[in-house]
Amino acid sequence: MSHSVEMPELGESVTEGTITQWLKSVGDTVEADEPLLEVSTDKVDTEVPSPVSGTILEIKAEEDDTVEVGDVIAIIGDADEAADSDDSDSDDAADADEADAADDSASEDKADKSDKKSEKKSGGSGKTTDVE
Repeated sequence: MSHSVEMPELGESVTEGTITQWLKSVGDTVEADEPLLEVSTDKVDTEVPSPVSGTILEIKAEEDDTVEVGDVIAIIGDADEAADSDDSDSDDAADADEADAADDSASEDKADKSDKKSEKKSGGSGKTTDVE
């Protein structure tokens, strides 16, 4: 089951904080109370600990984002939750990679043909010279 990580209250009158640095990335495993990110306010700079143990499934706020207290900044859950969502994404990514590979090979064929044409047209001797 996933757990939302919210921007904590960082002081009496503090209503927002700026994320200065994420210490963890999506897919990283964290323990409860392990630092996740650094936050800066007009009154304090501090690390925000993980409220639970698990795997970071999603980061909802990027570095330099100013976030209201109580807003969800990340989702932590079980590693198998990440694997389930990655399976559907990886199928789409594999299809896109195959399409890109087909486009690349077609482009290379055209480039090879144009290189051969330019070789025939050039009147060069075919010798190379080192230039220093």
